[in-house]
Amino acid sequence: MGHGIRRLLIAAACLVAFALGGGQLQAQDTAVPDLAPVVVDGKELFVLRGLTALPARLRASRVAERIEEFAASSDDPVVEMSIDPHPLGREISIDGTPMLLLIEDDAAFDQVSLDVLALVNGERVKQAIEEYRAERTPEARREGFINVGLWSVGFVFVISVLLVLQRKVPKFLRRKTEARLDRIEAATAEIVRGKAIAELIGFLIRLVFWALILVTIYYFISIVLFSFAETRPFAMILITYISDPIFELLKSMLEFLPNLVTLTAIFFATRYLLKMLRTVFENIEAGTLKFEGFEAHWIWPTFHIMRAMILLFVIILSYPYVPGASSQAFQAVSILVGLMVSMGSNSVVSNALAGVFVLYRRSANVGDRIKVGEHSGDVVEIKLMETYIKSLKNELISIPNAQMLNSEVINYSSRIDGRGLLVHTTVGIGYDEPRQKIEALLLEAAARTRYIKKSPEPFVLRTSLGDFAVNYQINGYTTRGNYLPKIVSELHANILDVFHSNGVQIMSPHYEGDPAEAKIPPVPTPEEMEQAKREAEEAREAEAQAEAEAERKAKEALEAARAARAKPKPKPRKRRIGRRPKTG
Repeated sequence: MGHGIRRLLIAAACLVAFALGGGQLQAQDTAVPDLAPVVVDGKELFVLRGLTALPARLRASRVAERIEEFAASSDDPVVEMSIDPHPLGREISIDGTPMLLLIEDDAAFDQVSLDVLALVNGERVKQAIEEYRAERTPEARREGFINVGLWSVGFVFVISVLLVLQRKVPKFLRRKTEARLDRIEAATAEIVRGKAIAELIGFLIRLVFWALILVTIYYFISIVLFSFAETRPFAMILITYISDPIFELLKSMLEFLPNLVTLTAIFFATRYLLKMLRTVFENIEAGTLKFEGFEAHWIWPTFHIMRAMILLFVIILSYPYVPGASSQAFQAVSILVGLMVSMGSNSVVSNALAGVFVLYRRSANVGDRIKVGEHSGDVVEIKLMETYIKSLKNELISIPNAQMLNSEVINYSSRIDGRGLLVHTTVGIGYDEPRQKIEALLLEAAARTRYIKKSPEPFVLRTSLGDFAVNYQINGYTTRGNYLPKIVSELHANILDVFHSNGVQIMSPHYEGDPAEAKIPPVPTPEEMEQAKREAEEAREAEAQAEAEAERKAKEALEAARAARAKPKPKPRKRRIGRRPKTG
C-alpha cells in the first residue's frame, strides 16, 4: 500500500515537473531581445539594444552617465546638437561633446533609417539636458518649496479629516446597527453576540482608516521628494513600489473584463436554469406534473443529481475563463490536485454510484423494514453516499451504499404479489397429540393475532418428524412488516395461551422423558380471561390511535412543506428616503 502511494506521488511530481519544464523550454525558444532603457534624471529617453561585446544594460547606463555628467558641468540653458558621420554609424554630439553612437543594427531593430533614428534620439538628448539644467535653477527650487507648502496644507487637512472619521464612523454605524444586531442576537439564541459583531466592524473600519492614513503619508513623502530635481529619483522609486503593482492589477482587471462578462452570463444562466429545474420538481411533488412510473421518493434525489451534473458542466465550461487557467503553474497544480483526488476518492465514487443504483432499483424505499447483513430496521433516509435505518432498538445506523449494493437486502415491507409478508414460527408437539387438533389450535392462535390477514388464510405445515415430536409450522400473511417483532411475539403468546388452555404440552426444543405430570400452567379463570381480553383490546385501541395520530402529523408536515415551497417569496418593501417628520 505504501509503495503504491509512493509511486503515485513520484508520478505526480514528474508530471508537474514536465509541465513546468515545458513552459521553461517554450520561454527559452521565444526569448526576448536584449534591451535596456536610457534613464536621465528619472525620465526614460529611449531604448538601446545590446551589442555582441556590450550588453544592453551596460550600454544604456554608460550613455545615461555621460549625459548627466555633461548636463551637470554647466548651467547654460541652451545647447546645440549635432550628428556626425562615424565609421560604424552616426555619432550624436552636444556642444561638440560625443554623447551616443548609433549603428545600423539599431536602425534595423527600430525599422527606420539610421539618419532618422539619430535625429530623433539626438533631439531627446538635447531636450533632457536643457530640462536637467532648467529644473536646478533658483527659480525652480523656489517653486518647489511653494508646492511643498501647498501640499503640506492639504496633507494636514486630509489627515485631520481621516482621524476625525476614524473616531466618528464606528460610533455612527454602531448606533445605526444596534437594533438590528440585537435582533440577530435574539434570533440566534445569543450564539451570535451583537456586541462582538459591533466590535469587529469597528475594528475593521479603524483598520481601513489607518491604512488610508499610511497611504496618504507615503504619497505625501513621494510628492515632497518629487518637487525637487535632486530628490526626484527617490520619489520615482517610492511611487513605483506602490503604483506599478496597482497599475499591473488594473491592467489585468481590464484584460480580464471580457472573461468576467462571460462568467457573469454563465452564472446568471445557471442560476435561472436551476430555479426552473426546482420549479419543475416542486410541481411534480405537488402533483401538477405527472410522469408515469416516476416514484415520489425519487423527486428530490433526482433533482440533486441533475443539479450536480449541471454544476459540473458549468465548472468545465467556465474553466478556460478563470484568471490564470492557461498558465503552466495552474495546469501543473490542476494535474496534482486531480491525482490526489483520484487517489483518495475511490470509496466516495463507489458509494455515490451505488447510491444511484440503490435509489432507482427499488430494493428499498423510505419507511420499509429491511435487513442488511447483521442490521435490520426501518429506512429513514436514502442519500447519495449512505442509507440511514432506525433499528428495532431505536438506534440510527448509517450503512454505506456500496454495502447496500454488494450485500443481500431483505425487505420485509415489499408486496411482490400483493399478499404481504409471510410470518411463521415452529413448535414441537408429541406424537400422542392428534394432528388435526394441533393444526386447529395453531390456526386459532393465528386468528387471534393482530395484523395477520384473514385472507389469504393462515396455514400449517408439518416440517419434520423428529425422534420425540412432530414439528408444526404456522404461517400467516401480514402487510405490516414494520411490526414484525410485535406480530411474532403476539403469535407466540397466543400459541401458549391456546395450547395451555387445551392441555397440550409443547415439547420443543428438547425432550428428555415424559414427566409425571404435563408441564402446563394453570388455566386462567373466565374472569381473568375477560380482564386480559379487555386489556388487550384497550392496548390495541391505544396503539391504533397512536398510529392514526402519527399518520395525521406526517400528512400535516408534508402539506406544510408543500405549502412553504409553493408560497411566493415576499417582495422587499421599498424604503422612502427623505426627512423624518418631526415629533413633539
